Amino acid sequence: MLGRVALVGASAVLRGRFQLFAQSRAEYSAHAIQLVAETTVVDLLSQFRFPDYTEKPPDKLELWLNKPGSFTAADAAPYQSSGVNVFSLGDAASDYQDGLRFFAKWNGFLAAYSDLLLRIDDARDFTRVRNDKKIGIMLTMQESTHFRSPDDVEEFFALGQRISQLTYNFNNRIGSGFLEQRDGGLSVFGLSIMQRMEKVGMGVDLSHCGDQTTLDALDAAKQPALFTHATCRALNEGHLRAKTDEAIRKLAKTGGIMGIAFIRFLVRDREPVTLANVLDHFDYVRKLVGVEHLAVGSDLDIMGNGNTIGGSGKGPESQPNFERYRYHVEKPQRVATTGLDHPKRIFDLTEGLIARGYSDADIKMILGGNAVRVLGKIWSAA
Repeated sequence: MLGRVALVGASAVLRGRFQLFAQSRAEYSAHAIQLVAETTVVDLLSQFRFPDYTEKPPDKLELWLNKPGSFTAADAAPYQSSGVNVFSLGDAASDYQDGLRFFAKWNGFLAAYSDLLLRIDDARDFTRVRNDKKIGIMLTMQESTHFRSPDDVEEFFALGQRISQLTYNFNNRIGSGFLEQRDGGLSVFGLSIMQRMEKVGMGVDLSHCGDQTTLDALDAAKQPALFTHATCRALNEGHLRAKTDEAIRKLAKTGGIMGIAFIRFLVRDREPVTLANVLDHFDYVRKLVGVEHLAVGSDLDIMGNGNTIGGSGKGPESQPNFERYRYHVEKPQRVATTGLDHPKRIFDLTEGLIARGYSDADIKMILGGNAVRVLGKIWSAA
């Protein structure tokens, strides 16, 4: 029935569970495997690969982007077997020139490995990436400082950018991030950038925006808006990075989607943090606005890391007002939710949704159907 389970042992078949991957002892149900296989699975925020100083070389992504021929079949394997078809990068550029360098590197990388990778430019590519069995890459940014004017939006759209978060954690000319001292809301310049984004068909992401900037943008939205990676403040009381009920309802009114993040301190205010706690956020949004507004936005790299592992230099805790993140971990530096901190986590999420009683149709919507539908609508605006 499924090529990926053809070699399982008879005892596993009788139990209805399969050990899919030689490097892992985890077993998944035929039901979960089937749902993932039948869906174009989209992670709305995947960091692709963070540096890990327990490995050699520690920064594999930097190597892949800068050394021709360095991205091997072994490097591609975790992405190909993850169950995720499309990875949305969610990087950031400090200014216009830095943005040009980012897109030059990634477009060069994608061109060099066109047999393995496919840049997602429009809705047709969601079908192509599955049919051609390639790794889908969506070029997205977690900051919009590289837009000097609305005309730059069109330039970066032409370079492949399909989603841009209006702000990261602090102020820019557009609005305020949630770590800023005072949230001044969406600026006049910010509105002009947002309007041009909607005109050309670029998704407007509000994940890190402060409350007022988020609400201002949602009130101004003429196209579906996005929280590519967020959680519900109602389940993590007082956490300013999580979204309020008001914001989630306004997002739904735009026709937008909310990708649920797997970062443990965004999911829950104390340990332990498990898959069950992440599922609570899916349940909450489903009850509040409907399953058609749910998606996946892990905020992790392929290995299940949410940040650089080891090394030197300043970590994220050096940011002003970092205490607003309410940072806590079970193990040093391991910020991913327990049970979702590995490359095959989409299968674990699927098992959890099945156990919570979600229908097959609803699970397929969450894993990628909603993202494909909504992004297709946004991109067709052009």
